[in-house]
Amino acid sequence: MRTRAVKDKQTVTAEGKLVGPRIEGVVIRYAPPVEDRRGEVVEVYRGEWNVHPDALVYVYQVSVRPGAIKGWVVHEKQDDRIFISRGVFRWVLFDNRPGSPTYKLLNDFTFSERNRAILVIPHGVFHAVQNIGTSEAIFINMPTRPYDHADPDKYRLPLDNDVIPFRFDEARGR
Repeated sequence: MRTRAVKDKQTVTAEGKLVGPRIEGVVIRYAPPVEDRRGEVVEVYRGEWNVHPDALVYVYQVSVRPGAIKGWVVHEKQDDRIFISRGVFRWVLFDNRPGSPTYKLLNDFTFSERNRAILVIPHGVFHAVQNIGTSEAIFINMPTRPYDHADPDKYRLPLDNDVIPFRFDEARGR
C-alpha cells in the first residue's frame, strides 16, 4: 500500500507561515481579531503596515454565495487589496505578466474569519475566488484606483480557458 502513497510536502513552517513560491508582488498580512466577552474587533487596514505604497482611494464590499465562483479577472492598471471579512474563501491567482520572475506561477490560498488577512493582488495577475463555506462570505476590496464606470479596468476569462492551468471543482468546492 505504501508504494502507491504519496508523501505530503511541507506547506507551513512550525510558526504557521506558508511555504512555497509566491507570485511576485502578492502580499498576505494576517489580521488576528482582538476578542473579549462582548465580541471581537479586527483592524482592516493601517498605512503603517506597509502592505502597499498607494493610499486608500476607494473601498467596496462583495458577498459571495456558498459554492459560487467569481473570476477569472485581471486588471491592467489597478492592484487589488482584499480583506477577508466573513466566510471561507478559496483565492486562486495566476501570474500572466511575461516580464515577471514568477510568470506562469499559480497560487492557491484559503482564508476565513478564523484566518483573516489582507491579500494584495498586483495588476496583471489573474484571480478568481470561490466561497467554499456553507454560508454567504464577504470580502472588502480597497483597490488602488476608484472604479471607472465608463471605462472599467477589468478583463475577464471564462472559468475554463486555455490560459490558466486550473479548474475549479464546482460540485465539491475544493
